[in-house]
Amino acid sequence: MADSRKKRGAADRALIALSESYEVAYWSKKFKVTPAKLKAAVKKVGHSAKKVEAHFKEQRHKAADRARIAISEPYEVRYWSKKFKVTPARLKTAVAAVGHSSKKVEAYFAAKKKTAKKKKAAKKTAKKTDKRRKS
Repeated sequence: MADSRKKRGAADRALIALSESYEVAYWSKKFKVTPAKLKAAVKKVGHSAKKVEAHFKEQRHKAADRARIAISEPYEVRYWSKKFKVTPARLKTAVAAVGHSSKKVEAYFAAKKKTAKKKKAAKKTAKKTDKRRKS
């Protein structure tokens, strides 16, 4: 049994009883989630309040972490390198230059690309003027 109204000790406080509507309301409010999300979390990790709380903390962390580039994780380096169409070495250089924010890294690569285009265009015009001078 996950919960009993007659038992009021610490063991009972550490468990979430989904069969009791007042407990669902209490825990939903405490964790700032909907009752449906609470029920899904209990189904996934069990009735322990500590485990459910850890589950919600992890979910919040993952949501906040999506826009950051973790260079220490190889799968993240592969993902972001492919997304920005750069080598892992260039990605690591960009992160070192502007930080772990994916938006800042994207802006860094956009600025680099823009300056590279300008240099290329300047080189072309220089070649054209050289050809004219030789003629």
